[in-house]
Amino acid sequence: MVKPMVEGIRQRFGLSVAEVAYHEKWQRAALGLAVVAESHGHAVDVLDNVERWVWSRPDVEVSAWETEWVDACGDDDR
Repeated sequence: MVKPMVEGIRQRFGLSVAEVAYHEKWQRAALGLAVVAESHGHAVDVLDNVERWVWSRPDVEVSAWETEWVDACGDDDR
């Protein structure tokens, strides 16, 4: 189930995504995604679309969704 989710996010949204935790747990996974965008607003839009897509999948039960922001330029234009 993890591989189709990872590939779906990669193909639909063009994001970097990987399984980052619970590798040895049955029916449990944690995915990490990376978004690089020209603005904070665009990054928010992309992540909102990904989140809606993930939550809409009937074969997936989401227990948590967390977002962490890293500003690589040091500018905070949010």
